[in-house]
Parts: sequence; C-alpha cells; structure tokens
Amino acid sequence: MHVFHIVGARPNFMKAAPVMNALKRCEHVIQTLVHTGQHYDANMSDVFFEQLGMAAPDVNLAVGSGTHARQTAEIMTRFEPVLLERKPDLVLVYGDVNSTVATALVSAKLGVRVGHVEAGLRSFDRTMPEEINRLITDQLADLLFTPSEDGDVNLQREGIPAEKIFRVGNVMIDSLVKLLPAAQRQKQSGLPERYALVTLHRPANVDDGEILKRILHSLLDVSRDLCVIFPAHPRTRKRIAEFGLHAGQLRLLDPLPYIEFLGVQSGATVVITDSGGIQEETTYLGIPCLTLRENTERPVTVSMGTNVLVGRDPGKLQLELSRVLAGQAKKGTVPPLWDGHAGERIAAVVAG
Repeated sequence: MHVFHIVGARPNFMKAAPVMNALKRCEHVIQTLVHTGQHYDANMSDVFFEQLGMAAPDVNLAVGSGTHARQTAEIMTRFEPVLLERKPDLVLVYGDVNSTVATALVSAKLGVRVGHVEAGLRSFDRTMPEEINRLITDQLADLLFTPSEDGDVNLQREGIPAEKIFRVGNVMIDSLVKLLPAAQRQKQSGLPERYALVTLHRPANVDDGEILKRILHSLLDVSRDLCVIFPAHPRTRKRIAEFGLHAGQLRLLDPLPYIEFLGVQSGATVVITDSGGIQEETTYLGIPCLTLRENTERPVTVSMGTNVLVGRDPGKLQLELSRVLAGQAKKGTVPPLWDGHAGERIAAVVAG
C-alpha cells in the first residue's frame, strides 16, 4: 500500500509526523511526503525534523505564495503529474490550507482515495478561506479523521455517511507531547516570571489599519499589567510599518522556531492569539487563552478548554485579563483522545 502525505505549511508537518511515524511500523505501507511549498518556513531546521522523527520531503512542488486562486491552481497543476507517475493508493491531506483542498480535488478527479486529517472543523464563517477549504475537502474525502465530537456532528449534518467518519483525537497534540520536554529545556533566557504571549496574523486582524491600531492599543493596555512577548509574523510586522503604527512597550521578537515558541508558550501567564492551533495547545497545557476572533472552528477549546473568544472588544479583553491576573482564569479540561496517540489510531484505520 502506497500512502501520500501532503504538507504545505509548518502546522501540516506537525500533523503528518505522528501519522507517518505510526505507519512506519506497518511493513506493507510505503510512504511519500509531498511538500507543496505553499509556505517556506526558514525556522523548519534539521533539528525540527529530527525531533519530529521526520525525514525531509520526498517531493517539493515549490509553489510559493500567491493569491488563493493562483496558488490553488498552481498546486493542482504541479501535483497532478506526481500523482499520475507514483500512483498512490491513498492521499492523506492535513488541516485546511490551500494545499489541502487542491490536492484533494486532483486526487478525487483521478479516482485516488483521500483521507482528511482534522476533518469536521467548522467556524460557520465563510468569509474565512480556510472554511471553504474545509467544506470542500470533507465532501471529497473517503476517510474523515476528526479530533473531537463536534467534528462528527458537523459532518453528519452535511450528509457524510457515518462509516466514513473516525474520531481519532488531535494529531497536533501528539507532536506537542513529543516536543514539550525539549521545548521546556530550551526556554528563552531573559523572560520575566509572568508574561503574556501574543500571536497575530489573520488578514481580518492585520490588513485593516484601524482594526490593527485598536488591537495594538489593547495590547499596550495589557502591557501596563504584564510584560507582552510578541513574536511578530512577517505579515503583521509589515502592516505595522505600512500603517505607521507603534508597538510601544510590547516586546516584539522575530518569529520563533516551533520548539522555542512552545517553550515560551508553556511558561506564559496568558496567551492572546488569533491562531487556531494555539487554541488547542493552550487547552492541553492548561494556559488561559484569549482569542481575538468572533468565532472559532475549534469550539471544544471553548466548551471544554481554557479558550475565551474576546473578538476585537478591548473591554472584554481587559475583563478577561483581569480575571487571569486575579487568579480567576477559566479552568479547562483536556478533551477526550487528546492523549498523544491520535497518529496511531489513524494508522490503524489506514493500514487496515
């Protein structure tokens, strides 16, 4: 049996690694790692791959950045000949990036079975490109691997047969569990005892000058009570400069490699973010998370975890932060099957 794994950005590598490592134990399974090159991440060093237990990609389509339409089309064009030449039995796609939907569509049209890892997540906000990618990929997939119960419910509501759905848990947590000891050994020096960690990159938050200005002012308010560590995404840093905004007392850093970032995250008093994956990581780590979005495709982090949606409301952000500082932060629990073994459960289904 020949399995393709499709990755396009750093989170995809972290989702694919546990599945690939689990499938290594199946002697009848051949694996090929295809990197579309959708994002190039200079922080994905050899150490990152080594600690994930992952070899370098077998194929790199080197697509690069572009508009959603151009990038999706380019991935499809470059992926099709690879699929025709190597003839896999199953293509596993991960998450919700353009690489996910583009390769799923090519595979489905050529009659190759598709498995979607992290299926069923829904924000119910179709202004988010990722939501469109999720909806289409799940309709094309033959095997749908969900991280939590809400994923099952969403898929069944959309008419996906129950026999295609497998609740396996969260593969991102598999990688977190594996890398956390190394991350905690590599915590950055010079950090205060208590600090807020901020990540900010979504276009809805950073591409509008007035919205970004309001968010920065809110973060400056936070910095009066707590040191704010802000590894700034290149897109965010560029927009701050373009709009003539100032970060003031915020401690802006260059983006951190994942292991170093995880070390900083694991020691944070609170995390303020608009990232999906960080909502999951903070829930597992038991760290308060204040999410600068009106909705989330990971509602289990709100219903069970430590996540609170504050939107772009400075008052709500300050209220929730005051609760954290007063020791009254939301107490969460780790969702079922977020136990570091999701990759093994996926491998058991794939290998049959």
